Amino acid sequence: MARSESMASARLRMPSPGRLAAIWVKRAHRGVMDARSSAELIEGKGIAGNADRGRRQVTLLEREIWEWLMRDLGAAAPPETRRANFLVSGVSLRDTRGRILRIGAARLRIAGEVKPCERMEEAVPGLRAAMYPEWRGGAFAQVLVGGEVTVGDEIAWETEPDPHEPPGRSPR
Repeated sequence: MARSESMASARLRMPSPGRLAAIWVKRAHRGVMDARSSAELIEGKGIAGNADRGRRQVTLLEREIWEWLMRDLGAAAPPETRRANFLVSGVSLRDTRGRILRIGAARLRIAGEVKPCERMEEAVPGLRAAMYPEWRGGAFAQVLVGGEVTVGDEIAWETEPDPHEPPGRSPR
């Protein structure tokens, strides 16, 4: 699968606890991603000042997955190329629909998987196809509890997956 190392071994090396590694806010649809050291999350709305605040109130990408993809494709695109709001480290987003993620004092409910668009292919040939399986494109979430989040904040799951529920399905 991978030229350099497997996705499984990349996930095994995740640091503990998880951390918010980067924050980006988009001022306009399809606009530039502005790096921030902190952001205000608004309950039921998303990130203050972010252009996309609909169903995908916050988008998240795993740093470890992005780094693995870049090594696998022999590319060096920065993670903001993915156009996610948060770069997280030390937590796996795969099959987490319905789970609650704590970032600092804020709480996010993972609502689904983000499938990569054609802009990923424009950025790095082969990236869109490489991101498609196994939630490699990241996840999107709704803000349940707002508050300020800062790069370096600890991240942890508040809910565990239901062992009786198929992966990727919302809990009952």
